[in-house]
Amino acid sequence: MEIKPKRKLTEVLFLAALLLGAFVALMPFLYMVANSLKTYGETVTRVSSNPFSPRFWPRKLQWNNYLTIIRDDNMGHYFSNSLIIALITVSGIIATSTLAAYGFSKMRFPGRDRIFTVLLVTLMIPETVLLIPNFLIISSLRWVDRLAALTVPFMGSAFFIFFLRQFFKQIPDALMEAAKIDGASHLTILVRIMVPLIRAPLFTVFFLAFNGSWNALQWPMVVTQSDRWRPISVAVAKYVTEAGPETQLRMASAMVALAPILVIFLIAQKQITEAITNTGMKG
Repeated sequence: MEIKPKRKLTEVLFLAALLLGAFVALMPFLYMVANSLKTYGETVTRVSSNPFSPRFWPRKLQWNNYLTIIRDDNMGHYFSNSLIIALITVSGIIATSTLAAYGFSKMRFPGRDRIFTVLLVTLMIPETVLLIPNFLIISSLRWVDRLAALTVPFMGSAFFIFFLRQFFKQIPDALMEAAKIDGASHLTILVRIMVPLIRAPLFTVFFLAFNGSWNALQWPMVVTQSDRWRPISVAVAKYVTEAGPETQLRMASAMVALAPILVIFLIAQKQITEAITNTGMKG
């Protein structure tokens, strides 16, 4: 009889901890929403870290902030640039990562494990170290300020190859052998058998790759010289001027930039959770 009250108390404390964690995680989002609907003066005078305080929220909702960034600051152009860059990059990542992961998990060739080990070692190299060499390569190819500079260098990912390889290894080899008996090639096996079985991991790769490409800032600022292909992340950064940050416009642009990520996550959250839960269970 004493076990049940203790168990209920543990569940209540666990739930309280989860709610507290959710509230802390939600705070930056609430701050962004509140400040995106304030006037410039309110972002300076009505400041509070407590979302239950009236000073945390605007006196009157300023929807004009969103109209300003869309109409006057050409936010639609940056948004479409980011969408094009992200979709091209994600398509390349899914294609290369799926083919490489299948090869490393289901095909046998000399030096396979050693090559895969070298591939994993590259994950330990900081991106900042590669910034200058990558820029020199892009310059030599005359890709500066072009779409190729923002997409091609990121179409291969050691992490996503490793991630998908773990799922391919969980698929029984018997399926492959049966398909080979029927005369199926490796490409046919990959497309018709393997890919349908790893839809959840592919959704996760899509989301993570899209998120990484969409939020990239350092590399686009290095390889672009005009607004022609600059993504929305660069547009958000431009609201910090010599006169000080235009917080209300910066938060409004950040909300616009965040919208696609939220939509994709809400659509694919079940598949993402399933894939992350099952990662590394076998192999």
